[in-house]
Amino acid sequence: MIVLGIETSCDDTSAAVLKNGALLSNVISSQAVHRQFGGIVPELASRAHIQVIMQVIGEALDRAGIGKHDLEGIAVTCGPGLAGSLLVGLSAAKGLALSLGIPFRGVNHLEGHLMATRLEATHPEPPFIVLIVSGGHTQIVLVERWGAYTVLGRTRDDAAGEAFDKTAKLLGLTYPGGPVIEREAARGDSGYVRFPRADLGDTYEFSFSGLKTAVLNHVRTRSEETVQRHLQDICRCFQDAVVDVLTEKTLKAAVACKVRDIALAGGVAVNGALRQRMKEAADAAGMAVHWPSPALCTDNGAMIASAGAFYLEKGDVSPFSLSPHPSLNL
Repeated sequence: MIVLGIETSCDDTSAAVLKNGALLSNVISSQAVHRQFGGIVPELASRAHIQVIMQVIGEALDRAGIGKHDLEGIAVTCGPGLAGSLLVGLSAAKGLALSLGIPFRGVNHLEGHLMATRLEATHPEPPFIVLIVSGGHTQIVLVERWGAYTVLGRTRDDAAGEAFDKTAKLLGLTYPGGPVIEREAARGDSGYVRFPRADLGDTYEFSFSGLKTAVLNHVRTRSEETVQRHLQDICRCFQDAVVDVLTEKTLKAAVACKVRDIALAGGVAVNGALRQRMKEAADAAGMAVHWPSPALCTDNGAMIASAGAFYLEKGDVSPFSLSPHPSLNL
C-alpha cells in the first residue's frame, strides 16, 4: 500500500511516502521564524504551514518517484499539537483524499513517534517499553502490541525538551535549546554542581520544573562573569540531571514489566548523552535499546505514514468530519 504521511502538529511541515513498509521519501521544512522569540508562536506556525504545505507534499511525491494518483491512502496528524497547525495538515489531507477518492486516517502524534521505530531495519517487537521524550511530551509507555498501549507515567509539568529550551533561554543560548545545551555540555565538568532530581515516589512520572528553577537560582546568585566561565559546566550538570531521571525510570519500568527491549522516541531521543546512558544501563540489565535515526526522531511525515499505514491496511479509516484534537492523549 502506498501511503502519504503529513505532519503539521507544531513548527515542522513534513510529508513522506511509504510503500509496503519501505520509506520512499521524507521531506521536512522547519520554521526559522520562531528563533527570534525563543519559542513557538502558534499563529506564525500555522501561517508558515499554509505557505509551504503543498510544496512539501509535492516534493515528497517527486522524491518518491510517484504521482498523486498512485497514492492509496493518506495519513495525517490530528493531535496532539497546536490547533491552527493541525488544521492546516488535516485540511490538506482531506482535500487530497476527497479529490483522489482514497481513504485517509487521522494519526495520534505520539503513536507516530512510537511507530517510527518500525521504519528501521532492526526494531523492537511488542511487548516493550518506549520512552517518548520531546519538547511537548515526556512519558513512559508499555507497548503491549502494535495499537495497544498503556501509559505508565508522564510529566507533571514541563516536558524534558521544554526544560532544555527554557534552560537554554535563561542561560542566554539560542533556540531550540536541546542541541546547543548538548554541544556545550560535551565540554563541561559533571562535578561542578549537582542539580536536583525530582523524587515522585514509587511512580514512573516526571517533573522538570524544579530542576529548571534550580538552574535559575544558581545563575541568579552568581556574577555574569562566573556564569559565562562555567557555562559548559552548568549545561553538563543540567543535562546529567535530565538524563539520569529519564534513564532510571525507564529501566525501572522495563524491569517491572519484564520486557527485554526499550525504545527511545521523540526529538530528545537524538540526544547522545541520553542514548549512551540508556544503552549502558540496558546492557547492564541484559536488555536492548532501540532508537530511530535522527530524522525519524524529530517531527516528520514518515512516522505518521508508518502509523497511518498500520490502520489503513486494516480498513480502519477516519471520517472526513474529523477535527483537530490539540490535547489528544495516547
